[in-house]
Amino acid sequence: MVEGGMKCVKFLLWGFNLIFVLVAIALIAVGAYVQIALKDYFDLIEGSFSSAAALLIAVGVIIFFIAFFGCCGAYKENRTCVLIFAGLLVIIFIMEIAGGIAGFVLKGQVEETVEKYMKENIQKNATVWDKVQSKFECCGIHNASDWNRETLPSACCLSPTSGCTLNDTKSYYHDGCLDKFTTWVEDHVYYVGAVGVAFAFLQIIGIMFACCLARAIKKEYEVV
Repeated sequence: MVEGGMKCVKFLLWGFNLIFVLVAIALIAVGAYVQIALKDYFDLIEGSFSSAAALLIAVGVIIFFIAFFGCCGAYKENRTCVLIFAGLLVIIFIMEIAGGIAGFVLKGQVEETVEKYMKENIQKNATVWDKVQSKFECCGIHNASDWNRETLPSACCLSPTSGCTLNDTKSYYHDGCLDKFTTWVEDHVYYVGAVGVAFAFLQIIGIMFACCLARAIKKEYEVV
């Protein structure tokens, strides 16, 4: 039914849907990676930092269902399916932009939030602090004196098996954890923002193809 140049649009829409599925996989992968990376440190970060990643995962899953309308509409030249596809793309575009903006906004709030939760948990949650100090080779929030005790946690020690004390300055890490951990969290939150915004603009191409095909189908039916 769709002749000439619009046949080209039809096949381009098919190709876009293939790319769309790959984008969905990428969104799920990035969101899952950030979620897994942050899960051990939820006591030191606010839940909103992981919620942006969860949004990417949700969008990725939804995209698989949206691609069905695009493929079905293009194959059957069904204007309703094509328009539904275009409308859903607009919704996903808004969601991805929201997730991307949230990622960039949260990136600027990481240090303040992390410092707050570190102060609240330094005497309460030894498990998460052991993970942070071991992974980032640091001790305390700003330095080892934040522990307010002579004997330091084994995760602070250069040689954890032999232990370390505050007075033995050569036996423990001197860097505080705040700067190192903040930088690490900021990098992961940035991934969410960058991926969300980048893939959102890819949707614009799909919306254009869908609208062109829907218009062509309408004209063809009017001719018939």
